[in-house]
Amino acid sequence: MKVTPLQDRVLLKIAQEESKTKGGIIIPDTAKEKTQQGIVVSVGQSEDIKVKTGQKVLYDKYSGSQIEIDGEDHLVIQFKDILAIIE
Repeated sequence: MKVTPLQDRVLLKIAQEESKTKGGIIIPDTAKEKTQQGIVVSVGQSEDIKVKTGQKVLYDKYSGSQIEIDGEDHLVIQFKDILAIIE
């Protein structure tokens, strides 16, 4: 399925958290906190958007609408909810 965001929206693939600590303890899914990192999949047509496809970004914790595309979690957020680009 192909999803193209409109206007100032950005489609992110939610980055998966590490399921094991450095000490080797496995963390169950119910105990994990929601991640705030994602990879830009697609951007809207607004000229104000300063991110590009493939960049890793940090976004506001409670922003956007979560959707599932081809069995993977994605998030559609407004550009203003992107806090930083991770390099």
